[in-house]
Amino acid sequence: MKRVAIWAFYAVGALAIGYLALYAYAVFTGQDLKPGKPIHIFRRPDAPEYS
Repeated sequence: MKRVAIWAFYAVGALAIGYLALYAYAVFTGQDLKPGKPIHIFRRPDAPEYS
């Protein structure tokens, strides 16, 4: 049980470090992180609009 708790602690730490690394990348590349901002996906120009 103690070994599982240690691995869980390491996993949470790794996720936190990964999140901070992605945030630092977004800050240094100049991308704005705003809630509700749409994700731009490359698609065909003649695709229909559903909104």
